[in-house]
Amino acid sequence: MEIQGLKIRKMKRDEAEFAIQMAAGEGWNPGIYDGEIFYETDPDGFFIAEIEGEPIGCASAVAYDDSFGFLGLYVVKPEFREKGVGIKLTEKCLEHLGNRNIGLDGVVENEKKYQELMKFKSFYSNLRFEGKGGGKVPDGLVKISDVPFESLLEYDREMFPAPRSTFLENWIKQPDSYAFAAVEAGKLKGYGVIRKCQNGYKIGPLFADDPIIAEKIFLALKASASNEAIYLDVPEPNKKAMEIANKYGMTVMFKTIRMYSREEPDINLEKVYGVTTFELG
Repeated sequence: MEIQGLKIRKMKRDEAEFAIQMAAGEGWNPGIYDGEIFYETDPDGFFIAEIEGEPIGCASAVAYDDSFGFLGLYVVKPEFREKGVGIKLTEKCLEHLGNRNIGLDGVVENEKKYQELMKFKSFYSNLRFEGKGGGKVPDGLVKISDVPFESLLEYDREMFPAPRSTFLENWIKQPDSYAFAAVEAGKLKGYGVIRKCQNGYKIGPLFADDPIIAEKIFLALKASASNEAIYLDVPEPNKKAMEIANKYGMTVMFKTIRMYSREEPDINLEKVYGVTTFELG
């Protein structure tokens, strides 16, 4: 049964926090500053469902460039589920993204729905690992602020399907976060960020040329969140990344299915040791 008086509209900047609270309610443990950073990435790509002014659901559809977008923050209040709200939100998101290739990290129970209703294809799983912060920052890394932004952008593009300068600029400068990079002979070989979340700290992204560099950056990020819970989202096909998580006693607590509306983008998944976010790719 469809709800009377349902309205889907663009989210205003100060409403981004509603989406973050909805995500928190689902146990997705968003970052403290995710709302504003996500929204800045594409202010036209955030939508709210409401009835008589009361918000009851949300979704994001971030357009990175003309060819790639990502769906996330798709939540409807439990009492309004199975009533067509999600479908209307989805329609609005897909309309905004047009004919781009679209990615999403779907919860397992919605995989069939995305396949059947939205014709998305499943490619692989991402696993959320939980562990404990602490340890020492290894020698030989630099702060990300010491890396020219242009070379960071260029490096990031190898592991992400589109340029994302607005997002990255805000992401690496957010408060309550730490970011390290590995540079050899003036060349960037890997970088990682860890940010404060509603519970503990989440690593993302963690990109590196090889497992030795990845582990070094991982240890630096881990050490920055002393005695706190830490989380790392690992693409299952990257066995070396899985080995690092297992080596440090991290345990799987959550799984998503990475899906695309068309084909899997041409990115170097072997260098993705930690996904940036499940919400924005």
